Amino acid sequence: MIDRYTRPEMAQVWSEKRKVETWMQVEMLVCEAWAAEGVIPSAALENIRSASLDLNRMRHIEEESHHDVISFLRMLQEQTGPDGRYIHMGLTSSDVLDTALAVQVREAGDILRGALNKLLHNVEHLAQKHKYTLIVGRTHGIHAEPTTFGLKLLIWVDALRRAETRLKDALEEMAFGAISGPVGSHATVTPVVEEYVCDHLGLKTAPVSSQIIGRDRHAQFITNIALVGAVLEQMALELRNLQRTEVSEAFEPFGSGQQGSSAMPHKRNPELTERICGLSRLLRGYALTAMENVALWHERDISHSSNERVIIPDATTILHYMLWLAHTIITGLEVDEFRMRDNLDMTRGLIYSQRVLLALVDKGVGRQEAYKITQRNAQKVWRGENDKAPFLEFLKSDPEISALLSSDELDSLVDPSFYTRFVDELFSRMHLD
Repeated sequence: MIDRYTRPEMAQVWSEKRKVETWMQVEMLVCEAWAAEGVIPSAALENIRSASLDLNRMRHIEEESHHDVISFLRMLQEQTGPDGRYIHMGLTSSDVLDTALAVQVREAGDILRGALNKLLHNVEHLAQKHKYTLIVGRTHGIHAEPTTFGLKLLIWVDALRRAETRLKDALEEMAFGAISGPVGSHATVTPVVEEYVCDHLGLKTAPVSSQIIGRDRHAQFITNIALVGAVLEQMALELRNLQRTEVSEAFEPFGSGQQGSSAMPHKRNPELTERICGLSRLLRGYALTAMENVALWHERDISHSSNERVIIPDATTILHYMLWLAHTIITGLEVDEFRMRDNLDMTRGLIYSQRVLLALVDKGVGRQEAYKITQRNAQKVWRGENDKAPFLEFLKSDPEISALLSSDELDSLVDPSFYTRFVDELFSRMHLD
């Protein structure tokens, strides 16, 4: 992933140095397991343990071998002399690659979960702050009924909590190692060695494997990452819309020296939230690629390997960046409560039409008839009749309505606080009292 979308801590996890260090850790544990079985002499084990990582030498060998694992092994064997014959004994490359990958994914996952929990905490805090802040709810982009900004944010809290669960489950599916040798038969490396290695790495042992660990695990991991990204996109898209000039209810942070357009100095574009939406599309592409990797030839082929070098590090790196960016937006979000209230009143009371409908029904009017009575008055507001009089004025002047509902009753129907009556209960359900 390009530096622009890479945070330092995640870059460290997927660095070449960290990758090869993890390969080395796997190989050393395999040697320890063989030594415990009496296959590798203790003196040879100590010599093997003394080997150090030389990335430059490994790269030089790879120019000739065109095989990264072979180059890695040759680099170690050059340092250990005759004892080097014990390194990688009974293994195949995928034993090292897949098991080491599980370790790196766990490290990346710990970073992702920490970033997600941090974002979740801040969204919870913002939701509580705006628990009763009135805002118009929109369906199809059209004003519908009042709600609160806190309830809008509570939807995100719920989605982020599900995202945390998905990420946790996916990481558990990836926490498996396999040291089973060519085609996974254990013919050249005993299950005891596999169990020793996985136990010391904090991984579970794959119950059975071919020459590789089943790629449905990896597909679930990347797909769940894409789902987390989709939740962040859901949040970002809403904030993009709230920043539109015609709406102007909430704004992502914009620095005093920041510039929004190369041509128009007045522009304050929602570029942070747009960036999250764009990167989320990339994650969905990775999910499709991961699913294509599930079906491989016989006990293995290598068609998955090349793209996994890209999609797994990049997916975790991008999601981490998106989580960091979302946290930056949420903690610096500018909320205009006055504009929210102005927009709430923009349709001159039309958003209370359902309350009028239900009040008429409560008086014994049939639902369809009540709907038509209310709708014909609403259409007068849309047409701007009587110098754009408010909805309430038309209701009071309608003889069918005034015969059933008093002026005071109609006044009570256009009170936005009515829509906050269950806010406390909904927050309580989410354990945000």
